[in-house]
Amino acid sequence: MNKKFIGDKLRASLSNLNSLPAMPAIAQKLLALPLNTEEGEAQLLKLIEQDLQLFARIIGLANASSMGVGRKVTGIQDAAQLLGMKRMKSVAIGIATMSQMVNNPAGKHFDPHDLWTHCMSIALVMNTIAQVMPRQIRPDDNQIFLAGLLHDIGLMALHYLDPDTSDELHRQLRLQPKTSITQIELDLLGMTHGDIGALLVKQWHLPEEIIEVVKLHHALDIASVSRNNPLIRIANIAEKLVPDFGIAEHTIEPVEDGEWAELCIDRYRAVEISELANELAIQIVQLPEAPRFVEPVSQDQQAVTTVSTAPVATGSSANMPSDPVRSPFPFKWLFEWLRRLFSRRSP
Repeated sequence: MNKKFIGDKLRASLSNLNSLPAMPAIAQKLLALPLNTEEGEAQLLKLIEQDLQLFARIIGLANASSMGVGRKVTGIQDAAQLLGMKRMKSVAIGIATMSQMVNNPAGKHFDPHDLWTHCMSIALVMNTIAQVMPRQIRPDDNQIFLAGLLHDIGLMALHYLDPDTSDELHRQLRLQPKTSITQIELDLLGMTHGDIGALLVKQWHLPEEIIEVVKLHHALDIASVSRNNPLIRIANIAEKLVPDFGIAEHTIEPVEDGEWAELCIDRYRAVEISELANELAIQIVQLPEAPRFVEPVSQDQQAVTTVSTAPVATGSSANMPSDPVRSPFPFKWLFEWLRRLFSRRSP
């Protein structure tokens, strides 16, 4: 695949704003709703109830144990009481936006459902991190979930604009497990998924803090760019705590004490958060659509492996499953993912 052609083609698509995916109609309606009146609040709840997929996912989120609810949430009024109307609106916008784009057909090496699961897990971990930060530096609660859900929207937009190039990117991510995602993207696309996503959410008129998270969560100078927007650092840490969960982004590296200190989180709380992150991953895997493990392959393999719920063979491509399906046993998938994760972290 001609890399110069790919970059030129992608830049041409991005220069034409009409080619970018539009914000889903339901998300536009939610974004425009004022919440300073009872009528606006009632309209918000009505919109969510009318969208069955959105309703189901918000109820599922409200029932996540990380929310600390002692009873089962079954109705939208209960969910609103738990989340608060402003956070409910923010979460609904993020879920509505991602849910529609997830419906795009999967490629050979990339499935939008896996990215959805990744983004949901990052949103939950980000929320957990933020809750232990001192109140005076903690980001706006209403933006945390939205930032987590949309942080990798650029990968979804790339799949929408050019499925073949998207597939090639994820193929290269598996072929080059020791190369940073930023370097692979610059070599192949001439830009990063952060650049693509930032153009999109800027066009959607989302808050500047969200645009910065989308654009900069993989930045090399993360300490400087996150100084005035801690959401960027929180997203960066969250991806390290659940590395390669659902998709490969090559974020398997330790979180340094200085990174936690930037958020005023001490070492003991950091250990607790790290352990809880894996529990949150379990909650995500329990959802009906469980991601399949992304297995990097060596450079000398001629064919690229598909993604499988079963352990991936290390032999020739002839041993790889040609048409993998999603596992009906998500816990089996999870334990395999955790085993691989901890084996990589071992000295």
